[in-house]
Amino acid sequence: MRIHNIFVDDSGETHWRDIEVQWVEDRNSSKLSARLPANGIIFRETAGDYDLNWHPAPRRQYIINLDGGVKITASDGEAREIGAGEVILVEDISGKGHLSKSIGGTMRHSIFVPVE
Repeated sequence: MRIHNIFVDDSGETHWRDIEVQWVEDRNSSKLSARLPANGIIFRETAGDYDLNWHPAPRRQYIINLDGGVKITASDGEAREIGAGEVILVEDISGKGHLSKSIGGTMRHSIFVPVE
């Protein structure tokens, strides 16, 4: 299982990398990761026509995309389209931040899980 991760380097540029979930337990035909720290849950509904300019993330958080899609562009120019069921760990809480743009023109529902 892959988690998209956007992070900021020492010069303030944002970049993408992938994090592979590490499985630590097999149980009942399932694989489980270790329990990760989290601090609440926020539900979000985003209009299908949004196009946000450069902004840093408000906090370190996982974003679980439930439906719809989003194109997120790091300041180094790499863009990723995040679809339904994908997970992002946003860690670019300083620096230049990223662009976010709706794809497909449909409303998007997501869940924020802060890890601050």
